[in-house]
This record gives sequence, C-alpha cells and structure tokens, in this order.
Amino acid sequence: MKQSAIAEVVAPVVEQCGLEVDRIEITSAGKRSVLRVFLDGDGPDGGGPSLDEIADATRALSAALDESPATGNAPYTLEVSSRGTSRPLTAPKHFRRNIGRLVALTLAEEKVTGRITGADDEGVTLDVDGTERRVAHPEIRKAVVQVELRKDVDLGDVGTDDDDEE
Repeated sequence: MKQSAIAEVVAPVVEQCGLEVDRIEITSAGKRSVLRVFLDGDGPDGGGPSLDEIADATRALSAALDESPATGNAPYTLEVSSRGTSRPLTAPKHFRRNIGRLVALTLAEEKVTGRITGADDEGVTLDVDGTERRVAHPEIRKAVVQVELRKDVDLGDVGTDDDDEE
C-alpha cells in the first residue's frame, strides 16, 4: 500500500465531503495494515469538522478505497478521525478554527499561554490574563491547544426545586 496512491484516492473524496486531508498514516499490524486518515475543515460552526461530517467522510472513503486498486490485495483497517487537539497549530486556519480555546505558544524569547480571541492570515490575538496580545504567525515557533476540563454549567443548583417555594 503506497501512501501516494492512497492520497490520490482519498483527497477528492474528502474534498467532496467539504473537508481537508490533514495527514495519512499507514502502519503494519501483523498481516494487516492500518490506514489512518486525519481530516480537518471548518465544520458547521467554524471550529472544525463535526462527528457527522467525519462519519459521512468515513463511509465515502471506505467505498472509494474498496473500489480502488490503491489498497492492494492485503487486508487493512480504515480509521478516520479529526486532526485532534494534540496536533500543533501550524497554519492560520488552525488558529481560526480554535478561536475560544486556550493555547500555549512558544516564541523566540518566551512562552505565552492565552485564549485565542481572533485569528487571521497575519497572526493571532490572545487574551493573556485579561490583556489582549497580538502575535504574528512568523513569531510563533510552536503552538498547542491546552486541553481544559471545565464546568460550563453551575451545578450548585442542580437537584433543588426553587419553584415550590413560591
């Protein structure tokens, strides 16, 4: 199984689904191969592909690969996923798709952690401890989304019945 042949089959199918190929990985797993296709795209809210979009692309990719000689005769397992939060942000579109998320940037002289409040082709705007900071893309050596476990709902009132007190 050659990655270039797989890419020729995968790219147009993914494009028809309104997504982009982030990367393709092929690894051996005994007598089988594992073909991993990582997808990206704006998604319905501009923050990356939805689960439904990934599922639709998976079905389309599976059918196209089954019909193509690119996979050869050897058995393989197809895995399709989004690019994931652990992948570095390397292009302006990655920053735009992560507006609202906390990121750690490594710059030439310092490390900065802040929430992305804006992004365009020239750079990214962060909220760093309540202060707005603009960083141009060429200044960024590495950028990674920080996974947050946060509570979006105040659970303090859950289980109480305030309506009965009227």
